[in-house]
Amino acid sequence: MKINIEFDMTPEELRRAMGLPDVQEFQSDVMKAMTEKMMSGEEGYDALSLFKPMMNESMKSMDQVQQTFMNLVTGYMKSSTSSKSDTSGDTI
Repeated sequence: MKINIEFDMTPEELRRAMGLPDVQEFQSDVMKAMTEKMMSGEEGYDALSLFKPMMNESMKSMDQVQQTFMNLVTGYMKSSTSSKSDTSGDTI
């Protein structure tokens, strides 16, 4: 069995649907501050040491999103299967 789920929405619409905050301005400010410190050569602000922890966390976040969608799909499949089996033996 193959199941395809397609969402036709913008990233902004998905963010709102999932109840996530709008952090675009905050991210812009953080990146600007980090870039200034990197350009000035401040210790501890080399690109590899800054982005390595973020990559690990973002991969965990993606796993959580995938798991959430799988839980939604399997929950729907279980509920639709149980409702079919409940009504199959009824006589009127």
